[in-house]
Amino acid sequence: MTTRGVLFVHSAPRALCPHVEWAVAGVLGSRVSLDWIRQPASPGTWRAEFSWQGDAGIASKLASALRGWRLLRFEVTADPSAAAEGERYSSTPELGIFHAVTGAHGDILVPEDRLRAAADRASRGESSLEAEISRLLGRPWDEELEPFRYAGEGAPVRWLHQVV
Repeated sequence: MTTRGVLFVHSAPRALCPHVEWAVAGVLGSRVSLDWIRQPASPGTWRAEFSWQGDAGIASKLASALRGWRLLRFEVTADPSAAAEGERYSSTPELGIFHAVTGAHGDILVPEDRLRAAADRASRGESSLEAEISRLLGRPWDEELEPFRYAGEGAPVRWLHQVV
């Protein structure tokens, strides 16, 4: 089943940009050349974004290919399809990677076992329930990435298709 999604590279040091392209090309199975523009939210870094189309599971492969670089801020989204829920991956140098399953309207769907574990940690006093829910919904990642998202308004988007 085919799905569509978007890769947002919010900030990358210039030297890392070709490596990001190679990693993405390795996942998509075709040459990738991203349109890099300066990231005003973090001087000295660059940003790029593009839309992709491919098999379900491409978002997780893209996130896995990019997660090893600690200086990279990125997000990968996949739209839901008839055969699979949507996905969202967010990554920052400070927080690491966040993954969420998304529904047809973009809402984050939290699995029952993760909710129970969060409630259990809160009941033991390890953290507040509010903090646990905030983390389940990816709020710390959203707060850190928001200035980088805003700085990218009006940036060009290019559609890429997976070669099968």
